[in-house]
Amino acid sequence: MKSIMLVCNAGMSTSMLVTKMQKAAEDKGVDVKIWAVPVSEAANEVADNAIDVLLLGPQVKFLVKEFKEKYEPEIKVDSINMVDYGTMNGANVLETALKMMEG
Repeated sequence: MKSIMLVCNAGMSTSMLVTKMQKAAEDKGVDVKIWAVPVSEAANEVADNAIDVLLLGPQVKFLVKEFKEKYEPEIKVDSINMVDYGTMNGANVLETALKMMEG
């Protein structure tokens, strides 16, 4: 099973996005674990879980470089597209994560 972890400031709005991504994965028949954590818990989650893709919310986009240095190439790291995040487009965010796994 593939896994996608979303990281944001507090985890509130991102948890809504997780729900929409899970629904999109279900609709596509994709078996994937998706969850969200605040920045403060990211390192513990990485230590405790096998993660394929780590996506940072727009509020913490400034951490992308630091996270890439820490976790790539084992974990693909990027930020969530601001428009997709703002519109809570779980299908697009899921698609982005799946493409990152292929690359």
